[in-house]
Amino acid sequence: MEIRHLSTVVYEKDGPVAWITLDYAEKANIQSSDLVFDVDTCLDDADRDYDIKVVVLKANGPGFSAGHVVVGTPGTEMREIDESTARLGSPWKGQWDIYGTPVMKLWDFPKVTIAQVHGYCLGGGTVWGLLTDMTVASEDAYFQFPVLQGMAMPNMETGIEPWLFMNFKRASEYMYTSQELSAQQAKDMGLVNRVVPIERLDDEVAELAFLVAQAPLTTLMAAKANIRRAWDMMGLRTHLQASNDLLTVATAATDVKEYIRAVYQQGLRPREAARINAENAKVLAAESKARRQAG
Repeated sequence: MEIRHLSTVVYEKDGPVAWITLDYAEKANIQSSDLVFDVDTCLDDADRDYDIKVVVLKANGPGFSAGHVVVGTPGTEMREIDESTARLGSPWKGQWDIYGTPVMKLWDFPKVTIAQVHGYCLGGGTVWGLLTDMTVASEDAYFQFPVLQGMAMPNMETGIEPWLFMNFKRASEYMYTSQELSAQQAKDMGLVNRVVPIERLDDEVAELAFLVAQAPLTTLMAAKANIRRAWDMMGLRTHLQASNDLLTVATAATDVKEYIRAVYQQGLRPREAARINAENAKVLAAESKARRQAG
């Protein structure tokens, strides 16, 4: 058994299985520069280690990951975006460096990946939670992209949702409304493989990992390449790259900037702002009904 402690991640290897544990619980495992690149460092090591066949991505704390950093307070900076904005006048390059390239690294990782998700899995955290080859969730897990309603962001730097749902109606409702999906709902929609009680989660994932790892490494890598290349041939790679372009265009628009400024001024997090919008929608719909009936 080998254990390494990085600044925001715990990395363990035991036989053919490696565990990457997000260990930034005091900040809800938000995707700061440090956390993103600590995960990348572990993936690089697991890729080079011929003994490793399966990588498990999990988290310490009450939830899996709250997603991207919203405000860069000390210890949670997005240095790449700050530098890109300062030097180029645009976040385009920097946001791809921190939230695009690492996603493609996970997508291209040649060995089997399993996400072990408990509690919240929000925004950019869903990349780690759902883009893996398999996902096992605890019964208390939930998934949400709150930043469309909560911060006027049309998508992440890599818009994985159409590829996860493979159903544009489900993807549309999930995105447009900041719909929260329970673990069971996510399983019913094909986003999650298994849902288990929280006390069973560690064992369930370990047993799955060691089952998969009994096959030869070459067999597993070839099987994964066969599956992933089907999605690449349908256009996933180009689509994910284009998502960053759309995000850059949208966030430069005046109405989007005003929306984001209003959220910040109210001191709201994206999930809170999305909830308020959902509550307001009921009031607005009732007022509209009354006007239509009166007219």
